[in-house]
Amino acid sequence: MEKYAWLFPIIFIFHDMEEIIGFRIFLRNKKGLIEERFPAFLKQYEDFSTEGFALAVYEELIVCMIMSALVAWTDNEIAAYIWLGSFIGCGIHFVVHILQALVLRTYIPALITSIICIPATIAIIWQCVSLIQIGITEVVCMVLGVLIVVVNLMLAQRLIGWFTRTLLSVGGDK
Repeated sequence: MEKYAWLFPIIFIFHDMEEIIGFRIFLRNKKGLIEERFPAFLKQYEDFSTEGFALAVYEELIVCMIMSALVAWTDNEIAAYIWLGSFIGCGIHFVVHILQALVLRTYIPALITSIICIPATIAIIWQCVSLIQIGITEVVCMVLGVLIVVVNLMLAQRLIGWFTRTLLSVGGDK
């Protein structure tokens, strides 16, 4: 798995750059559609700024890089299984973006890179899984990795709002 470790942050940042660049524009241009069909989603992003979003992505990238470094620079199998679970979580994230675009029936920022990244992500996961004997320890560690992604994504969502509110309170603008 060590030879794949640094592909995780590369794939992650390639994907998230599309989101950083386009998400604010998407929210502005599709506000009516989202308000009509998914008002709770819009509420989640009422305190949104590109700067806050970039900070959240940066925090996620740091976590991704720490996990990748542990796999690349140590011989710790537990870290490798957690890394693999996190990478699986990233792949699930890509699928969610594709499903969001299908449900909204429109382009969302993240769609193009999700489509591009899914084949490579599946190939890497397949290669990594073929290298290990899957037992209870491996499954528990991979589930933990997926949970780390989910919890960190929720933290990142809160970070966007906190940073945007803090930025606005010191005289910045959205």
